[in-house]
Amino acid sequence: MKNAIPLVIATRNKGKTSEIKALLKDFPVEIRNLDDFGPIPEVEEDGESFDENAYKKASFTARILGYPALADDSGLSVEALDGAPGVHSARYAGKSAADEQKCAKILEEMQGKFNRKAAFECVISIAVPTGAALTYQARCEGLISDKPLGSNGFGYDPIFYYPPLKKSFAELTQEEKNQVSHRGKALKEVRDEFEKVLIWLRQHLPVQEKFVCAK
Repeated sequence: MKNAIPLVIATRNKGKTSEIKALLKDFPVEIRNLDDFGPIPEVEEDGESFDENAYKKASFTARILGYPALADDSGLSVEALDGAPGVHSARYAGKSAADEQKCAKILEEMQGKFNRKAAFECVISIAVPTGAALTYQARCEGLISDKPLGSNGFGYDPIFYYPPLKKSFAELTQEEKNQVSHRGKALKEVRDEFEKVLIWLRQHLPVQEKFVCAK
């Protein structure tokens, strides 16, 4: 696409990259991900909030590669567990724990608790090499089920029950989930405002200087 702006998705996840490519297919933007570049250092996600982690990943990637970058951070917050696992969602049951183990740990900690309220939260950060960034966030409220339900999705989806559809996230189709999920709603906000995002990106892209070679 002519005059397309490069945008690096700070992930090696092909599914996530494809999803964002499809979302922004009508805009003059060239989507890449980390697999399109050589090895770069990993970002330590040690922020105290989803906002901090998303910005850290996006700004680090933008500075290292010299292109605008998009990153997201998301997780599950359970009211009866004082907001846990929160920013530690991915490694709450151990760094290499399988999804089944993550769900089992939450269910074990929820035994005997009557308050089952929980929410998935997502923050998306779009950063440029200078450090400036745009932030989008969304959440989806639901309940922790008594047992895993369904086989779709990933992570905590089987134990996150969504009352309006009377199903867990793991019982929803991908299309249904995209309509109501925290990440789906945050990405929709990005898409709906992407014309403004493009203007902002053009204003913050480094200007390439032209030099005349003296003979």
